Amino acid sequence: MATLEIRDLHVSVGDGSGGSKEILRGVDLTVRSGETHAIMGPNGSGKSTLAYAIAGHPKYEVTAGSVTLDGEDVLAMGVDERARAGLFLAMQYPVEVPGVSVSNFLRAAVTAVRGEAPKLRVFTKEMKEAMEALSIDPAFAQRSLNEGFSGGEKKRHEILQLEMLKPKIAVLDETDSGLDVDALKVVSEGINRFSAAGDTGVLLITHYTRILRYVKPDFVHVFAGGRIVEEGGPELAEVLENEGYEKYAKAGAVS
Repeated sequence: MATLEIRDLHVSVGDGSGGSKEILRGVDLTVRSGETHAIMGPNGSGKSTLAYAIAGHPKYEVTAGSVTLDGEDVLAMGVDERARAGLFLAMQYPVEVPGVSVSNFLRAAVTAVRGEAPKLRVFTKEMKEAMEALSIDPAFAQRSLNEGFSGGEKKRHEILQLEMLKPKIAVLDETDSGLDVDALKVVSEGINRFSAAGDTGVLLITHYTRILRYVKPDFVHVFAGGRIVEEGGPELAEVLENEGYEKYAKAGAVS
């Protein structure tokens, strides 16, 4: 069983003029194995900043607070150490890696996380089964990672990585962004397969409620002004669908 604990997290980012701007202003959140948490909020509320701060993006400076995974200090770890410890980030805008095939990338990632290279026959079988479940053409295994992929294909490959790496905690940053209905269903099914194991936790960051029709959260947290301003169960997503974020944006306004 895994537990990700975020306590009083403050994060700043450079403002382009040599100074910095505080984005997160005291975030408290706990994600445990078997739980799916949805982070929702308007654009600019700090949702993605939370994801990248957890992952260790150098652009984001943690100025106060703590992040621990099973009691271990995540903030003291390098990016690769965080991945080996069991953290996974599916990016909103997956990057292209020319010259590195999907197959080679996945095998290198699996080797790094597991601590030893899987036997080629076993790895190939795992990859083919995961690709088939996500309706990914097997020919994509030999293509350069994300190069020339559509938005939906990139997101499916993020979930392919998730299924192959089997992290303790998955942070999914607007995985539904840019997906058509069919791709959304396939990606959602992949997330549900991952979470169904029960020994993993999911932190799903989204702007819209449509993915929550397929991925049912246990908890919904509303972000505004760099902090959580409202929390509840899945019914809170319905409130947001009907009423929007306006009143929450006011609650999170910087004084």
